[in-house]
Amino acid sequence: MKKILGFIFLMLIMVSATKYTTEKENSMHTIQGTWELQHFYQYDGQNIIDTTPPSEGFRQVKMYYNGKIMWSRTSSAEIQGRFGYGTYKITPDRLIENIEYGDGQMMKALDTIRQFTFELVLTDDTYSQITIDEDGNRITSENYKRID
Repeated sequence: MKKILGFIFLMLIMVSATKYTTEKENSMHTIQGTWELQHFYQYDGQNIIDTTPPSEGFRQVKMYYNGKIMWSRTSSAEIQGRFGYGTYKITPDRLIENIEYGDGQMMKALDTIRQFTFELVLTDDTYSQITIDEDGNRITSENYKRID
């Protein structure tokens, strides 16, 4: 009888621990979905000093799904659009994108850098990817709105 009670007690602990862990993981916002660029910020190191909307005819969309990222952009100034594809990972305060391939200009850029790490500010419906310098100062950000 003691063995059965011990087994039941152990199972209750495991079930309650599983429930606690699942709820904790789901409390973090998710970047999974489709996002459209709304504007850019410029920083003085920490504070926003300017907000710039995209130029007329410019559109940039990013899609995150199951660890994969695809982004595209077009502008009236470019004959061909731009795009990139790769993988991503988020932490509570970082977005790390590893771009595997893209358009011709992206492929040239990938010769020097493939991993892009940003400070991440994420809510249910918006996110900002903030470029920081080697000293941790904020430089610029791209600010997105969820569209799906």
